[in-house]
Amino acid sequence: MSRPSPRPTPPLLGGGGSGSSPPPPIPWYTHPRYNFLKRHIGRGSPGNSPPPLGQSPPPAPPLGSRPEPLRVFVNGAYYPNWRIYKQETPSSLPLNFISHVYYAFAWVLTDGTVYLSDEWADTQLEVDGAQGCLRSFQQLKSQYQHLKVILSVGGAGNGSEPFAAVTANPAARETFARSCRELCIDYDLDGIDIDWEHPADARQGHNYILLLESLRRYLPPPYILTSALPAGEWALQHISLSTAATYLDFINLMAYDFSGPWVDTSGHHAQLYTPRTPHNEAAATSCNSAVTYVRAMGVPAHKIILGIPAYGRSFLGCNDIGQRHSGHAGEDGGTFEYKDLPRPGASEHVDMTLGAAYCCGGDGGFVSYDNAQTVRQKSAYVKEQGLGGVFYWTATADARGSRSLVEASFTALHAG
Repeated sequence: MSRPSPRPTPPLLGGGGSGSSPPPPIPWYTHPRYNFLKRHIGRGSPGNSPPPLGQSPPPAPPLGSRPEPLRVFVNGAYYPNWRIYKQETPSSLPLNFISHVYYAFAWVLTDGTVYLSDEWADTQLEVDGAQGCLRSFQQLKSQYQHLKVILSVGGAGNGSEPFAAVTANPAARETFARSCRELCIDYDLDGIDIDWEHPADARQGHNYILLLESLRRYLPPPYILTSALPAGEWALQHISLSTAATYLDFINLMAYDFSGPWVDTSGHHAQLYTPRTPHNEAAATSCNSAVTYVRAMGVPAHKIILGIPAYGRSFLGCNDIGQRHSGHAGEDGGTFEYKDLPRPGASEHVDMTLGAAYCCGGDGGFVSYDNAQTVRQKSAYVKEQGLGGVFYWTATADARGSRSLVEASFTALHAG
């Protein structure tokens, strides 16, 4: 494939991987009548679109003045390609509140070639009037001009298995980076997300850095390069995070799954703060402990994106944390999607000290999750700490209306 001409730098989120200053604000967030524009962002580019019938256009700033720009935060979400088989199309997402979509997943061969994991869903099935989900997102970007679409490579389980061998081989690293670039060009993607779960020792951590270096050579700015990383020090200790940050625009910190069926007792799986006296080792991990560690390792705060789960974890036979459970309910190892919470017959509670929501009763027992209230609390934390924003796994599991997590963080991050 011939080398394409350089892409013009868009006036949106995402910039060079090596800088230490925050990315510039998105123009429509800087308008003095931001709240008016926010309500109508889904209609296209607010600065160029006419107002709804019966409403006056926003007034221009006084001559010679410029409104103080608002800080722009990432409000990202992963879109798993298999959700198309549940009729959850790209156009069904609340894209007027989402800044970055992480399209999950592409996979990698042992020779380093990155390929689409489901050709039928990704490029062939008719979706939103386009051929495949990727073309659907490509079309939607013309409507939602703030939107960035990033291809996520890897994922849990089999999706991450080839990384250790690929990153250890210089030729395979080059193939990986080159094929990522080709996919970005072919599908008008804005960048690549590496979801290797996860480098298991110092050698793999070193090779992970070499992969990022190769990727940045093939995908210079304005391409966006991100990586999803676990929140536990047990995994992060193998990576030179400060070096990784020189190549990455953002680190998507997976601040969830702290507790689950793999531990003996119930616990919050995405608590913002660590309890004063953790009931077990898992309970000692929190969003705050993870952010504190990553920042201490030299990662600029604005490059840290706090992960929020749009699902809860179930512990049967429990009504609080720190209790021995008898198993779990739900799917995928004991999970319920957020839009199905609280469970029928259960009562919902919020622990603002820890920053966690939960419900008790019904068929789920004790279920730990985030709701709109804890998302607003986490959004306030993001702003206080100067972090880059939040992301969700996944957008398709969110509720709509007043309980929407995606809308709650968007509004909390950018209001006032």
